Amino acid sequence: MILRKYTSLLGIGSAQVDLILPKETFNREEEIVGYFLIKGGIIEQQIKQIDCDLIRIEHTDNSETILHSTSMTVEKQINQDMIEKLSFTFILAPDIPVSTSKNSYCFRTKLTFDAGVVSTDLDYIKII
Repeated sequence: MILRKYTSLLGIGSAQVDLILPKETFNREEEIVGYFLIKGGIIEQQIKQIDCDLIRIEHTDNSETILHSTSMTVEKQINQDMIEKLSFTFILAPDIPVSTSKNSYCFRTKLTFDAGVVSTDLDYIKII
């Protein structure tokens, strides 16, 4: 049991987060409704917070710009092998530039625990 605890603190077997979206292509001003899927690891862990950023990636210089950030304080115990769903809603701005070969977009999700490493997830989307 002690070995499992220390390996999860290093990120091996810790709880994971995955942003589940209904599709990959969205229109400007569209409401995106999905959910965060949290899967428990090999031990129980105390979840502290979920952060999700909408990021624009400029391929010409490989720069990233955070367009919007949202944070949820969760304060929830995730038990071993437990699955939890938390709702996610986001409305795209009417003036957001569409995706091109020079730029793309993604949601970067970060799950923070009271102890241990941070679990991250990237979900690329296309804006038309």
